[in-house]
Amino acid sequence: MIPADWMPHRRDDGELLGWIRPEGDDWVAHDLFGHEASGAVDWLVAEEALEARGIGWLADPWMLERPDADALRVRILEVAPGHGDEAGRVVVKVDDHGAIGGPPAPRFELPWPAPGELRPWAPGDPAFTPWT
Repeated sequence: MIPADWMPHRRDDGELLGWIRPEGDDWVAHDLFGHEASGAVDWLVAEEALEARGIGWLADPWMLERPDADALRVRILEVAPGHGDEAGRVVVKVDDHGAIGGPPAPRFELPWPAPGELRPWAPGDPAFTPWT
């Protein structure tokens, strides 16, 4: 759930980029995962941090680390921070590279803010995760 003092920041077209919250006399930007996107900075710098990040990064491949199994290459399906008493969530699915037919790729529902087990894909990570 988004804290009451977090203010949404949107692109010119209305798309949500994240939130900016007060910290003393400064402001801290938070991305759509709820993670800090800036340190304590001036309001305009916090806005610039969110605008520079945009939302395109959500379309990139990600890795889901699992304590008792191999990491999975995944794609983000949904980011929902929650409202009121509703808990937020981040939904991912195993990256099926757009496959058509066959069994559906496994999905995982994670808490919001996104946990550290969900991290960006990096060179050296698998390009494909077998799941069938």
